[in-house]
This record gives sequence, C-alpha cells and structure tokens, in this order.
Amino acid sequence: MAPGEHPLAAEAHELLTSLPDAHEHVFYSAATPEELRHAHATPGRLTKDRLLALSVPADATAYVCGPAPFMTDMRQALTDAGIDPANIHTELFGTLGAINPGLTDHPARAPHQPPGPPGTGPLVTFARSGIAVPFDTDNNRSVLELADACDVPTRWSCRTGVCHTCVTPRLSGTITYSPDPLEPPADGEILICCARPCTDLVLDM
Repeated sequence: MAPGEHPLAAEAHELLTSLPDAHEHVFYSAATPEELRHAHATPGRLTKDRLLALSVPADATAYVCGPAPFMTDMRQALTDAGIDPANIHTELFGTLGAINPGLTDHPARAPHQPPGPPGTGPLVTFARSGIAVPFDTDNNRSVLELADACDVPTRWSCRTGVCHTCVTPRLSGTITYSPDPLEPPADGEILICCARPCTDLVLDM
C-alpha cells in the first residue's frame, strides 16, 4: 500500500495522538523514501515476525481488518504473541469471490448499466462496482437479478433465501423480501437473492 491509498490515515493519526501512551506503527509496501520519512513509516508489509517484534501486550484486544489471508496470518501471529483468541476481532476488507453454481465460465465484463430503458424504482448503488441503477419493478424480481443484468460479481446458490450464500452488507436503505427467507440475516446485511428495495439502496458489492 502507498500513502495515498491509506484510508482514513489523517483521522487515525489524529485520534491516536489524543490517546495517552499510544504508539503508532505504519508499514507501507509501496512508498518512496521521502514518503516513508514523512509518515515515520516502515517499508514493507506487516508480517508475523514484525508483529511479534512489536511486543504486543498479552492482555491486548486486537482488531484486524484486511483480506482473508492477511487476517488469518495476523490472527495466528497475535495468538502466538499470547493474546487470547477471544480478544482478536476481524473484519473482511475486500470482496469475496463470486459463486454462481450451475453456470459455465464466461468472459468477465466490467459492471455496466443494464440493457433497455432505465427502471423507475428506487436507486440501487453497488458501491464496490461503482455503478448506481434504478430498480426495474417490472423486470427485476430481486436485487440479485438486477446485479446479474449489470454483470456485478455476485454470490448465490439457492435464490430463495435458504442458503445465505448471497448475504451482503447493506450500507443504507430499506428492503422487503419475496419470498421471505428461511432465516433473516444479521442486522446490516441482506439476502440479495430475494430482496427488493423499498427506498434507495446502497450495497457493499
């Protein structure tokens, strides 16, 4: 990561400086020597050995955010450092790979507006894919069908709210289900396979 790609860097630094006895360690894998000096950063990635060298207190509570392989490595390193696994919290930063059982491989297309005239329903924004599309209440039976029409990468299996493969973080907006899922997802998440927007909707996909 380069300094320009560091999310909320200034805010995090400001908050840390307001805490007593706080220590900040920054690692940049893609930075110039000048950028490293300016940020008081260490070149390279945070690894298990580097984490252990920081002598993290065994009674610490750790919050790890990043791609799945990184979180797995850091969880193991923190456990090796003596931290109780119950005090290690993780959050995926990135998307999971698409899962579309029963479909043959086809050339990937960049997400795009669907063919035909635009819908007249609530605006559905696929935040990671960078597109916003009016829901077509006549032709789209679910948010998943709209995503399919836009070639937005999706995860699904049953399409009836049973398997929860399609569970997706909802950033804002409200939905209704048709059919109702077998079990509702956690707060802040929706099952796109059977969800229809009631208001403008923003999804982390």
